[in-house]
Amino acid sequence: MPKFSWIIAVFLALIASIIVYNKIINPPYSVAAKGPPKIKVLQVNGIVLLPKPLDNNIISSGTLLASENVDLHPMASGTITQLNLHEGSFVKAGTLLVKLFDDDLQAQLKKLEAQRDADERTEARMKALLAINGVGQQDYDNALTELKGVLADIDNAKAQIVKTEIRAPFDGIVGLRDVSLGAYLTPSTTVASLQDINPLKIDFSVPEKYAAEIAKGDIVKFTVSGFSRSFAARVFAIEPHVDEDTRMINVRALVQNADAKLLPGAFANVEVVLKRIENALMVPSQCLIPNIRNKTIFIAKNGKAESRVVQTGIRTESMVQITNGLEAGDTVVTSSLLFVQPGINLKVTVSPN
Repeated sequence: MPKFSWIIAVFLALIASIIVYNKIINPPYSVAAKGPPKIKVLQVNGIVLLPKPLDNNIISSGTLLASENVDLHPMASGTITQLNLHEGSFVKAGTLLVKLFDDDLQAQLKKLEAQRDADERTEARMKALLAINGVGQQDYDNALTELKGVLADIDNAKAQIVKTEIRAPFDGIVGLRDVSLGAYLTPSTTVASLQDINPLKIDFSVPEKYAAEIAKGDIVKFTVSGFSRSFAARVFAIEPHVDEDTRMINVRALVQNADAKLLPGAFANVEVVLKRIENALMVPSQCLIPNIRNKTIFIAKNGKAESRVVQTGIRTESMVQITNGLEAGDTVVTSSLLFVQPGINLKVTVSPN
C-alpha cells in the first residue's frame, strides 16, 4: 500500500474513534423538537421526601455468660470417699458433691467433745464452790479458760472437717467431672464446673458517644447461631467508665433461659434500639455528593436542578438520614448525578419512597 494511502486510512480510523467515543459519553439529554434556541432537558429519576419513623439502632457483638459460674476445688488435700457428681444434673445450693477422707479429723473431734464434757462439769462445780467461797476466783477462772479453750479447738476441728467437703455454692447444673472415686485431690485440682444458666447474662459494648442514650432497663435484641428467631434481654448494668483502648462502654443485660436452650460462651449479634425518630427524612446513600467541606444533594425545583448543602444523621445499609438542608416534600434526584449541574433543566420520573 502506498504511504499516502496508509496515512489516509489511519486518519479515517481516528475520526471514527472520536465519533464513537462522543456517543458513549453523551449524557441522556433530550432536546426540544421545535423553536430556537434548543433547550436540553436531562431525564432523571427522583423521590419525594416523606417523613418516616426511624429506629436508631446499634449493632454490636456480644457473649453469653452464665449467671453464676464456678470451678469446684477442694479446700484441703485428701482422697475422695464420696462422689455425688452427676454430670449434667441440676443440684440445689448446699448439696454435698464430694467428700474427702476425714476419719482422723472425726476422731480428733470426738476426743475434744469428750474433753469439753469433762471441762463443762468441772466449770459447773467450780462455779458452785465459788458461790459459797469454797474456791478462789482464780481457780474458777482457770476452769473457765480450760473450757473455752477446748470449745475453740472443737470449732477448729469442725472447720477442718468442712474443708474435706465440696458443696454446691448455688443452684446450678454440674458440668463434666475430671475426677473419680478414690482419687487424691489437692486444692489446685479442678473437680468440675457448676453453672447457673437461668437467667443468662450477655455482655456487649457500645461506642462512647451513645453513653447518654442507653440506660438500665432498656431492651436489646440478639441472635445466636443455630436459632432462626431473636431473643430479648434487659440491660441491668453499665460499666461506669470508657475503655481507653477501644473508646467503648461495656454493657451487661439479662436474658431468661428457662428452657436452657441458650448456652454460656455463645457468640451473639446484639441490636440496641437507642431511640425512635418519628419524622425522619431518609434518602438513598448514593444521592450524597461529598465535597471537601460539606455534603450536597440535588433536588428538582420548578423543573430545574438545585444543589443543597445537607447534614446527615443515622445511616442504614442503603439509606441515610438528612437532619438539615432538606424539607418534607422536596424532590431528590437519585440518578444521572454525574451529569446534573445547578440550574440545568430536569425531567423527573418520581419513584415511590
